[in-house]
Amino acid sequence: MLPIERKNTILSRLMADGKVIVSDLALEFDVTEETIRRDLDKLEKEGLAKKTYGGAVKNENLNTELPLTVRKQTNVEGKKYIAEKIAEHISDGDYILLDASTTALFTVKEIADRHNITLLTNSIEVLLELPQNSDWRVICTGGEFVQSSLSFAGRQVESIIDEYNVDLCVISCKGLDMEKGFTDTRDYNATIKKAFMRSAKKVFLAVDNTKFDKTSFVRLTNIGEVDAVVTDKEPSEEWKSYFASNNVELYY
Repeated sequence: MLPIERKNTILSRLMADGKVIVSDLALEFDVTEETIRRDLDKLEKEGLAKKTYGGAVKNENLNTELPLTVRKQTNVEGKKYIAEKIAEHISDGDYILLDASTTALFTVKEIADRHNITLLTNSIEVLLELPQNSDWRVICTGGEFVQSSLSFAGRQVESIIDEYNVDLCVISCKGLDMEKGFTDTRDYNATIKKAFMRSAKKVFLAVDNTKFDKTSFVRLTNIGEVDAVVTDKEPSEEWKSYFASNNVELYY
């Protein structure tokens, strides 16, 4: 296993379990404990972990952008469930926008049997998940390549998206707060998602239960600009009332 593969595997374990133990990892990967400590040092410098005596715990800071390879392995069942719910609202012949979230990857798989779909996306990973031998029309935005998310960003993306009108867009966010609204980690993420929203008749926000009552760095949108929220677990009564009072459909 390459060092980068080992580091990403450790990070995935950290995100799933909340902590890792140096001695356990050294035994699992058949390397020295010093090698594992160096991996943890790198993760700490990247803001992804906090070292503790004998191991590390995950950094709960929502302003940290996790690599796509790690996000793909986090809360997989929850994301599959959300994708199933979203797929119920996509029909043959629809025009859709999918962002570079991991939920979008699962959504593509869920709608693989749909016909005559027109898909616009800035995600390379979504393109790789497209059903083979389909009659879909697919448009990729192009733009500046972002390695961590295997996607495109920049002004070109926003400009291209603004040229189209679609039936539905699916976006994600890093945090939902009743006062701060919906937030994300990077300016370029928020800018692209806002362009998605401008081009869509209906905006679906896909967000797992861990994002509720959390705030990240960049303000993405207010509740009134979203048509539906799709999540993996039943929200609190307070959140359900909040969505209802703002005419936002809730699916879980």
